[in-house]
Amino acid sequence: MSQPGELRVLGPVEAIGPGGPATLHGTRQRVVLGVLALHAGTVLPIPRLVDVLWGEDPPRTAVKTLHSHVARLRQALEGCGFPGVLVTREPGYLLTVPPVAVDAYRFEQQVRAGAADLAAGAVERAATTLRAAVTLWRGDAFADAVPAGWGRREVDRLHELRLGAVEDLWDAELRLGHHEQAVHELPRLLAAAPTRERLTGLHMLALYRCGRHTDALDAFQRLRRRLADELGVDPGPELLARHTAILRRDPALDLGPAATGPSQLPAGVGHFTGREAELAALDAVLDEPERPVVVVSGAAGMGKTALALHWAHRVAARFPDGRLFLDLRGEDPADPLPGARALTHLLRGLDVPDENIPGDQAGRAALYRSLLHGRRCLVVVDNVAGLEDVLPLIPGTGPALLVVTSRQHLAALSTRHAVRPVALDAFGHAESVALLDRVLGAERVRRERGPAARVARLCGGMPLALRIAAARLVGAPKRPIAELAAELAGAGRLETLAVEGDSRTVRAVLATAYRPLAAAQARFFRRAALGPGATFSAALGAALCGVPGTDGDRAAAGLAAAHLVTAAGPGRFRFHDLIREFARQCARADEPPAAHAEIADRLVDWYLVAVAAANRAIDPNRDLVTPVPRFAAPEVPVGADRHGALTFLTAERDNLLPVVRFAREHGRAEAAWQLTYLLTSFYDTAGHWHTRVELCREGAAAATGLGDPLAEAEMLRALGVAYFMTRRLPEALETNAAALRTAQAAGDVQGEGHIHNNTANAYAELRRFDEAIAAHRLAVARNAAAGNDLGHALSQRNLGHTYVRMGRASESLAPLTAALTTFRALGNARLEAATLDTLGEAHLQRGDHHAALAHLGRALAVSRLLGDRWLEWEALLDAGRVHLDRGDFATAADFFGQALDISRDVGDRHGEAAALEHLGRARLGEVAREHLDRGLAVRATVPDGYEQAHLHRDLGDLEARLGRPADAARQWATAAALYTQANATAEAGEVAKRQA
Repeated sequence: MSQPGELRVLGPVEAIGPGGPATLHGTRQRVVLGVLALHAGTVLPIPRLVDVLWGEDPPRTAVKTLHSHVARLRQALEGCGFPGVLVTREPGYLLTVPPVAVDAYRFEQQVRAGAADLAAGAVERAATTLRAAVTLWRGDAFADAVPAGWGRREVDRLHELRLGAVEDLWDAELRLGHHEQAVHELPRLLAAAPTRERLTGLHMLALYRCGRHTDALDAFQRLRRRLADELGVDPGPELLARHTAILRRDPALDLGPAATGPSQLPAGVGHFTGREAELAALDAVLDEPERPVVVVSGAAGMGKTALALHWAHRVAARFPDGRLFLDLRGEDPADPLPGARALTHLLRGLDVPDENIPGDQAGRAALYRSLLHGRRCLVVVDNVAGLEDVLPLIPGTGPALLVVTSRQHLAALSTRHAVRPVALDAFGHAESVALLDRVLGAERVRRERGPAARVARLCGGMPLALRIAAARLVGAPKRPIAELAAELAGAGRLETLAVEGDSRTVRAVLATAYRPLAAAQARFFRRAALGPGATFSAALGAALCGVPGTDGDRAAAGLAAAHLVTAAGPGRFRFHDLIREFARQCARADEPPAAHAEIADRLVDWYLVAVAAANRAIDPNRDLVTPVPRFAAPEVPVGADRHGALTFLTAERDNLLPVVRFAREHGRAEAAWQLTYLLTSFYDTAGHWHTRVELCREGAAAATGLGDPLAEAEMLRALGVAYFMTRRLPEALETNAAALRTAQAAGDVQGEGHIHNNTANAYAELRRFDEAIAAHRLAVARNAAAGNDLGHALSQRNLGHTYVRMGRASESLAPLTAALTTFRALGNARLEAATLDTLGEAHLQRGDHHAALAHLGRALAVSRLLGDRWLEWEALLDAGRVHLDRGDFATAADFFGQALDISRDVGDRHGEAAALEHLGRARLGEVAREHLDRGLAVRATVPDGYEQAHLHRDLGDLEARLGRPADAARQWATAAALYTQANATAEAGEVAKRQA
């Protein structure tokens, strides 16, 4: 799943997202979530969901009530960080999360794996896997949401699997010699399931191995009497055979001899959690015909040693001839274990006396390989610094296996040997919370689920940080988790992540990775971390260091190989949160004070030059700004064509607003407003309007602070457009008025024309059409007076669009045709496409479907060629309206569905609500209701009375088609009232006729 989180049904039904637990209301909402989670990735038909909620006697309104439950459940999931995962899919609903996010799925996978290991004789691995499976349970399945119908059978099946898993687990534990623990635990399990014959047989065996021969026989007699009294049956043949064997004191009941060979593995880490994919990859190595070298790599603190040791203990039975362990201390360049001494240690572990160990490296390596030949040995070598440390330790051919851990990828090793890399990154959110759950106890975490989720996020999923945070709470059992979360959220997070008496703090561990870096890499590491963005490019890092791009590529690659940064796309990287904080501390300590201002200037310069280059490729007419960098123009990886420029800015999108703020905060106000201006062409094309509002606010504040009226007017105009695009129309009008005053005071006639145009658009959206037409005409006149051909044509196009909205399509054709001619003469393909789209709307209004589709088809083709998502959305929506008017509902729904996808991609809630409304009109029956209800929910986040009225009108039409006149009348009355409030008297009258 694209977002981290977990769905739980093995206990109370829960959804734990990045924002904490979902707020679920009522049993039925939990039942719906639970059964959808059990079938994640599979469509559950509506009749099956009705059955699971009401069984054989559903109410008449069952389907409608189900839709209401789904709508509220969807909002709850979105509220905790699961957006868009609950979708409508014929003939029902689908939960689009990966099955591994569901605890029941993971339980069943682990149970199957454990049973297979048990059958294959891998007893220790089976016990570990089954133990992890059983701990997923937090009570009875669906504890707070008992389903009806087939759902009850699903719950019964899960409980039966749980009992089988418990029996397999104690079978494995007894094979491992843990009969004393079994004697204490099995009676508790038998109290809950007193007629389980296998459980009783395991209890008898445990008692027998503890020397309690009579008690074992008594356990059998108790079960026999219970079976006879309650069920009228005798014990089965397997239990009878166990009873006979105990009577005879059969030697086969005794525990077999333990494996021989050295066993040097240190104890595994407590409360090992997660890493299921990595453990599966390690398990797969055992089945390969040729033993590879396993390289477990990752950043400091990511749990490499913990994973290697956990897995080594799990598979120890597969290596009965020896389990060797050696720490090379490669993280400490001052005190590493040299290769010669490493071989000596390993030879001693293989029982070679010192006097028989060869004096030269080659001799020791040869003897080491000879001793391992044909032996089933596991060698774990921890903290390897580089390739040369590994080469002498690789066994020859045979069943021996070498596992190494390193902060380096050790990619060069694959040129000489078969290698299986296992790279570790930070935990996902569910794994992070699960670790806290296991260390602190489920009850303590349950009481403060939200604060626990915040602690997990503030630790960035780094296992070491999570364990330190948990240790601080374990040491203070009455301390609220929320208190530690607040401490971590404040200044000095690295200082907080330390436990008194333990030198292995997060900062100390990261320092061991920083100290060995070459000077150029260390400088790149420090300076790249000072950027405000979530990711950075190697080119930016090079510019911050004042070195050529090739040097930046080498430095970034070296840091990635050392897991100090992580690849985030071609040529792009990101820091783990805690590593970034550490790097910034290093910058404060190791960079001269004057360097910080220089780094800030270099960063702003790089973005100015890069964004200006991208703007030239996207919209060369936007040429008000020519930035002048303070340093020599840096190298920027921006393609010369439109596609390359959009690709670059899309990769940088999450950084753009932080960079503009960074410029303002570091005294570069002029650069802040210039960046905002230059980025307008990108946001016009790509959407993400809400970010654009914040960007323009920063730009306007920067320009106002400079006292530059032309810059201030330009930024206020841009902010007005951003408000318009996010449907904040009163704010758009207010901002446009301020922009107009500023432009007039500065004598900016061309700017006045643009502002009048924007004001007219806002009036039109508010259906204040007389004011809109007056403002459009002012815009046409001012642009003509300024000699601005582009602005003049744009004003004509928007005038035509307003005529279409007024239902006066014939009057729109003249200004639209004139605008189209100018745009083609100027070579402005984007505005040409926008005008073609409006002409398509005009022809639809006039009833000419053929002409409408012809114009809209060309608009769609151009918008896709330009990569303009907003224009593509508009053309798709309008083309769908034509097909809807023609009665081609299937084609219309396809176009509306594509528009819906785009609106969600670019985060346009208004566009999403509009697409859902049209989809509802194109669909029939209850599926239409789902789209319309969803449209109302989205519309609530971007209020627009006129558009909301459409949704209520369509819901009324739907209720009428379904034979529910009272519900239809209620929806139509709401629609009529909203139309009246929005000055849409014609639409209000039309709906009123439906009620007559």
